[in-house]
Amino acid sequence: MKQTVEIDGVTLHLSQPDVTKSDWIGQSEVLSHILACWLTVDDRDLPLTPRLVGTPGIGKTSLAMAAARQRKQDVYIFQCTADTRPEDLLVTPVVGDGSKIMYHASTLVTAMITGGICILDEGNRMNEKSWASLAPLLDHRRYIESIIAGLTIPAHRNFCCAVTMNEDESTFEIPDYILSRLQPTLTLTHPAREDELAILKYHLPFAEDSLLQLTVDFLQQSHALKLDFSTRDGINVLRYAIKRLASEKKHPLGLDQAWRESVLACLGEEAINLNEMAEKKQRYSGGNTLPMGLGDFFFSPNETLHPDAMATDDGDDDDEEYDDDFDDEDDDNRFA
Repeated sequence: MKQTVEIDGVTLHLSQPDVTKSDWIGQSEVLSHILACWLTVDDRDLPLTPRLVGTPGIGKTSLAMAAARQRKQDVYIFQCTADTRPEDLLVTPVVGDGSKIMYHASTLVTAMITGGICILDEGNRMNEKSWASLAPLLDHRRYIESIIAGLTIPAHRNFCCAVTMNEDESTFEIPDYILSRLQPTLTLTHPAREDELAILKYHLPFAEDSLLQLTVDFLQQSHALKLDFSTRDGINVLRYAIKRLASEKKHPLGLDQAWRESVLACLGEEAINLNEMAEKKQRYSGGNTLPMGLGDFFFSPNETLHPDAMATDDGDDDDEEYDDDFDDEDDDNRFA
């Protein structure tokens, strides 16, 4: 049964906290930073509202949830979207039995009232109008105004908040007056190899060691090549490969084949050759290419099928004849 609370004669139906288990593995420093943001050192002090920045799937939400668990506070998550309205963020009217209007407090407002922690997930997907409704909450005033319910609701002293933000193009630019309230910025990076392997084992403890090693090798190479594949991608690849191996009992798959099929299905054909994918990305950005590709998982370097074999200089005269056909200016034009 949902909990209710009465404020100035108006009954609010509260949201339920998130009960998902969330442990944080590795990168203990960034965990200590978010805990420091929420610490108050004096009765006149207030918690900060940090923004957690990083690529999708890197663990921003998990970090904030783990920090909240460590503080032993309930966690509430509000998923921000491009069409989020101020009333979605605050108090929403709902038609109940007998056509009676009931007021439902969002996860954010519920956290404010109960002294929990709210994570505004993917905050830079939300429009400015909705952010404007949170301006008094995110500074020293710490309250919200619900026009629909006709209420001003102050935040509990223990209420804390964090905002996660993805680094991609499908987001809004948050105005400066809001960004000045979302400080400091905590940037998450990809985990080190041992940490990433531990994360994979944590989520999929039943995975074979050889599949785990293939996946963590792939992820670590993609991180080194500055590609966008995340630990979440690795978990999905690994999970699907395990399912493929288990489902094909009549026609058993080889482990490498199942893993390769999983990469194709989850991440696309380009992911099969990380080197080529990195070259394309570097070419578009004007940078230099980086070595090493996924082909090394399936072919030895001296095999003719290895993706790098085509680029190997075999010492014959074909290259000289090819080079004679182009002067230096033409070469510049071809690779510009």
